[in-house]
Amino acid sequence: MEPILIGKAVTTPASGAVHLLPKLGNRHGLIAGATGTGKTVTLMTLAEGFSRIGVPVFMADVKGDVAGLAVAGTANDALLARAAETGVIDWAPAASPVVFWDLYGKLGHPVRTTVSEVGPVLLSRILELNDTQAGVLDIVFKLADDRGLLLLDLADLRALLGVVSDERKDISTQYGLVSPQSVAAIQRALLRLEQDGGDLVFGEPALELSDLMRTSTDGHGVIGILAADQLILRPRLYASFLLWLLSELFETLPEVGDLDKPKLVFIFDEAHLLFDDAPAALQQRIEQVVRLIRSKGVGVYFCSQFPDDVPDNVLGQLGNRVQHALRAFTPRDQKAVRTAAQTFVPNPALDVASAISQLGTGEALVSTLQDKGVPSPVERTLIAPPRCRMGAITPEERTQVRANSPVGAKYDTPVNRESAAELLAKRAEESTTQAKAPPAKTARDDASAEGGAGQKINDFLFGTGRRQGVVEAAGKQAVRTITNRLVRGLLGSLLGGKR
Repeated sequence: MEPILIGKAVTTPASGAVHLLPKLGNRHGLIAGATGTGKTVTLMTLAEGFSRIGVPVFMADVKGDVAGLAVAGTANDALLARAAETGVIDWAPAASPVVFWDLYGKLGHPVRTTVSEVGPVLLSRILELNDTQAGVLDIVFKLADDRGLLLLDLADLRALLGVVSDERKDISTQYGLVSPQSVAAIQRALLRLEQDGGDLVFGEPALELSDLMRTSTDGHGVIGILAADQLILRPRLYASFLLWLLSELFETLPEVGDLDKPKLVFIFDEAHLLFDDAPAALQQRIEQVVRLIRSKGVGVYFCSQFPDDVPDNVLGQLGNRVQHALRAFTPRDQKAVRTAAQTFVPNPALDVASAISQLGTGEALVSTLQDKGVPSPVERTLIAPPRCRMGAITPEERTQVRANSPVGAKYDTPVNRESAAELLAKRAEESTTQAKAPPAKTARDDASAEGGAGQKINDFLFGTGRRQGVVEAAGKQAVRTITNRLVRGLLGSLLGGKR
């Protein structure tokens, strides 16, 4: 299969083309570099390359310019010269098949998932809960499972929190201590998430992973682009959603081993947000997914400013490296330069530490895995230009792409089926109705139900609160008569016996 051209090595005059082998595309990768050094163009070149060999790609658009993949570029002398210089002999403007997604449903098809699918661990991170509050959220999810309640959207979760608050003592005895303060803190966090538009993320129809792994009629892989210019303002929501998506791929896809090309390439921009303040258990989960998802045919590519934004135990899993310029202006930058230089396979013809600071825009240090998974020596590389537009698209162009989307009819209309909120509301209504129902009627009630003559007869026979009725009086008189006769008879017998 044709390798993916990244660019041309310029380390020495005899250097040649730099490629990424499709069969090793699932060995993951890292694209790093300071702002404005050309990382986004490199991402677009890689995405185009995977798409052209039939590999679907999913990536986030943090600044809005990745959307240019959906529109053909414009040829000019500079682009043609760069294409010729980097060895792209068949360069011509071309668009890639693209599907736009947006958690908020504005710039793309809505991306929804359910509260149950996200789970308590990631949801606790999204809501920024402390350990105690996260423990209460665990109890809420367990209670939903035990009572057979679906948690699909935030309304379901809020309704179940109400149940936990009302039944706090019993639930604390059975599941563990639940304090009113923790419940209130979770409810406030849900309110903040809802005000930020997070309620649009949870619901149905939920995203089906197969819709991220489509190919076009001409055999090109479809590039899914997640609009993230607003989402990035909620960094925990952004990182947690992409981590959930990666985890779903890991848990859903079957084992396939090493293929001729990946089934999907997942590009994680602003990767440092995934690891900032992440608890140890979550970092272990990320490491596990990155290490094992390769055998599911998925390649993961992290993009960030510094290589050390990614923890060492994850960084060691990334076999394909592209390092753009780092400006060593601060001690932090100088440390990052040394770290980046140490992660590459040395090249005797190249001083890596010096080159990192001297790279121009559109240049990078590149090392990719070659046959048998051996990393190539690092090369100073001119990155090949993409065929698409290198910049944002107009609203009209975005609308046109969305109108031609194969999944629009499936996701654009929300569905609200019966779940925890509806079931709990129905049960509360039934309880209220039963509480208001009149007590069962007695014979006495039936006699007095119509009022008037019937009421008077009822009072005459059974009496009222102020006097006896005929039935009661007659009964008492009969008892007195029988008693008097017995007493007189008994006394008569006794007296007669004495005489």
